[in-house]
Amino acid sequence: GRGFAFQRKQKIERRYRKLLKKGRKVPSQQDNQFTDTYPEHLKHLYLAEEEMLKKRRRAPDDSVLSEEKLNKAVDTCTFSYRSVVTEGKLRKKTSNQKAKEEYEKIKAERARKKEEAEKRKQQREAAQRLYKQKKMEAYKILSKKTKRGQPNLNLQMEFLLQKIQQKA
Repeated sequence: GRGFAFQRKQKIERRYRKLLKKGRKVPSQQDNQFTDTYPEHLKHLYLAEEEMLKKRRRAPDDSVLSEEKLNKAVDTCTFSYRSVVTEGKLRKKTSNQKAKEEYEKIKAERARKKEEAEKRKQQREAAQRLYKQKKMEAYKILSKKTKRGQPNLNLQMEFLLQKIQQKA
């Protein structure tokens, strides 16, 4: 409820309001609304754009900038972007970046192993199907009977001959 922390918070708020009254500077909502935190890799672009806008506000008579000034501004932005990119490449990686890279490596390795296992499984299944097919053909030939129910030795001899010819 209204314990020590609450009283301390109120005391700090009173001091803050007092300082504001002394400075006669009341913060507007508009100022608070536009305080943005920019991403680190794009910060230089936003800052350059803010500077250009400030220059335009200072000189309202120069509302139309010449093409040369715009080109120079674009060139400086691209140059600074390139330099930041090269600095970023030279910087050491953070622990979070290292962990992400490690995770990506492990993930890629697992995917590769899974793919290899799937490939081996398909090859094994294909080999088993071929083996079963040959076995079934041999069984059909060897199990044929004559009209009187005796094994057909003629077909069995042909089967053995084919088998010997395939090996040689």
